[in-house]
Amino acid sequence: MQKTFQPSFFKYSAPAGKKLFFIAGPCVIESEKLCLTVAERLAKASLRHSVDIIFKASYDKANRTSASSFRGPGKRKGLAILLKVKKLTGLAVCTDIHAPLDAAEAAEAADILQIPAFLCRQTDLLVAAGKTGKTVNIKKGQFMAPADMRFAVEKAGKRSWITERGTFFGYNRLVVDFTGIRVMKAMGVPVIFDATHSVQSPGAGDGCSSGDRELALPLARAAICAGADGLFFEVHPDPDRALCDGPNSLFLAEFERNVPRFLELFAMLDNWRDR
Repeated sequence: MQKTFQPSFFKYSAPAGKKLFFIAGPCVIESEKLCLTVAERLAKASLRHSVDIIFKASYDKANRTSASSFRGPGKRKGLAILLKVKKLTGLAVCTDIHAPLDAAEAAEAADILQIPAFLCRQTDLLVAAGKTGKTVNIKKGQFMAPADMRFAVEKAGKRSWITERGTFFGYNRLVVDFTGIRVMKAMGVPVIFDATHSVQSPGAGDGCSSGDRELALPLARAAICAGADGLFFEVHPDPDRALCDGPNSLFLAEFERNVPRFLELFAMLDNWRDR
């Protein structure tokens, strides 16, 4: 299918654009078929609601709890799948990188390079991502104070985004401090709220993470009220069979139903701010 809606997220600058945008997709590339199935439905939602939806999936999840956990198809095969997603759906794509040497190669396929939360202090990785000229989405470390993310932005450059994904609070528990969204927005870059990773229970499964997807939607609504510019969701047609982050992933159909609701809430709050 061919996408005709012209995306605006690349035009976002400080302050961020006036319309909410989304990053969504399966946690990891399980197969080409799954990625195309999800991406085609996201592209239809993008057209239907005239909203930017960026497809995200990882070709390698290097920070798994257990060495036996599924990591993905690897760089070569994974990037080829992401290129096919772009070609067939017109969606921009986002993927994780874990080492400075990955940046240039991943940038040939991805429009947005994502820095995993545990790596948000890695200077060489951030600098290499910034040098590609692509947008760099930096996940806020679960151990980072919101104000300290300014240093990560300085390393990656002006085309950075910051994504809030919760903070460690005791064992197997994350909490979200919504005041951090306001703190990070003051840095002059778009701030995204990762609704599904924020309801993750790190390491709480049998050699993997667990989570509670039922909490993702109310937290996403709260993030919009706190001023988030975008929302991030891991989505899957059947999360209970997902190979990674299934317990905290949203059903794809549920995401599709809620896109217009999120847009309505964002527009209503934007009208209040203009009065």
